[in-house]
Amino acid sequence: MPRGRYSLHDPHDHTPLADEHFHCAPGPSGWRYVAQLTTPAGDHSGSVDLALDELGRPIRLELHAGGWQVRGAALDGVTWVRTDTTGTHATEGNVRAHAFTGPSPAFLVATARLLRLTPSAAATRVRLVAFTDPVLAPRTVDQSWALVDRETHTTDNGPLTVDAYQVTALDTGEQHTVHLAGDVVLSAPGIELEDLDSPPSDLG
Repeated sequence: MPRGRYSLHDPHDHTPLADEHFHCAPGPSGWRYVAQLTTPAGDHSGSVDLALDELGRPIRLELHAGGWQVRGAALDGVTWVRTDTTGTHATEGNVRAHAFTGPSPAFLVATARLLRLTPSAAATRVRLVAFTDPVLAPRTVDQSWALVDRETHTTDNGPLTVDAYQVTALDTGEQHTVHLAGDVVLSAPGIELEDLDSPPSDLG
């Protein structure tokens, strides 16, 4: 069960945003990721709890940030409820999308798991609902994902397969690369893996 820490920063000016202390693991029904976020000063700033089924679909999502909470799941596309801490301001949303996304590295692993791309496959279009900081505002985004490289490295714990994905924002054409090893993000814009206590899990 991988456990570690990501540092999150602004991908443009590298301003530190948060540390994400996480653990994740595959299970009999899919994969789960749980994390607590802290500010650069060390204060608690939010949490992530994401569970996927065996096909990579989000069966449960719970986010906390900026005094807001989101709970969602794959239902008629994706469905969610966003509330404030008092529960007095609640809005429900539904979009014909494939899954959720957001700043957490968990969503990169989840999207790769959902698409199950191979190096020889053409780029695949995916529609996602992004919950953006600082108040978890929902926004629908369209992306294209392609698995452009796969390398296997020898480590003390056995072979480690690293996949490089090219991700394109279809509204702007902006492209970036995401490197994944199993269920751990090795590098991506705005994300650095700082600590890892155990090897990544092989999600197959």
